[in-house]
Amino acid sequence: MTPNIARQKMIQQQVRTWNVSDQKVLTTLGALQRHQFAPAKYAGQAYAETRIPIGNGQFMMTPMLEGRILQTLRLQPTDSVMEIGTGTGFLAACLAQLAATVTSIDIYDDFVEQALSNLQKNNINNVSVECMDASVSLPDRTFDAIAVSVSMPTVDERIIQALNPGGRLFVVVGSAPIMTAKLITARSSTDWETADLFESQLEPLIDASKTQPFSF
Repeated sequence: MTPNIARQKMIQQQVRTWNVSDQKVLTTLGALQRHQFAPAKYAGQAYAETRIPIGNGQFMMTPMLEGRILQTLRLQPTDSVMEIGTGTGFLAACLAQLAATVTSIDIYDDFVEQALSNLQKNNINNVSVECMDASVSLPDRTFDAIAVSVSMPTVDERIIQALNPGGRLFVVVGSAPIMTAKLITARSSTDWETADLFESQLEPLIDASKTQPFSF
């Protein structure tokens, strides 16, 4: 099966079946070469609904979850986006197709180097990738949308405060086996709305115990 056919099957048989109907999101997933972001020995599994190991005890998210994240954030062409947890750079590449700029941070320098290489190979130039421990520090600016690609035991107040008014945050909260995907929308700098979306599981943020919980 060619990558093009595999991508179309991924969209029709996986992503669409999990309530992802936003045509911009589907077009993005159909255009990007996901297999080029997977480790070479797993490239043949890049379009399957499976978690692909990428090293450091981390995994690529499944296509269905990537689709839901992209749709949930309701990205606009003028948006600035932060991603916490770069991995191989695939979700950052998707975000970059839907927004103006993406800042992606990861604690592992080898992930940063790999993601930068993958993004460059795919001619994606509106993503900056930084090696940063999100449990200690975040970029010194605010964003219209934030995608957290790892789970957290509780929501970190610093991440919410990194949203512009009207900004949206996708994050998976809890501890295995019970985790919940949430959408947090900033009404203002001091007022947020939280919606529980669905149950999901992701690897935990490294050193997440250092983060400060936020009480809703």
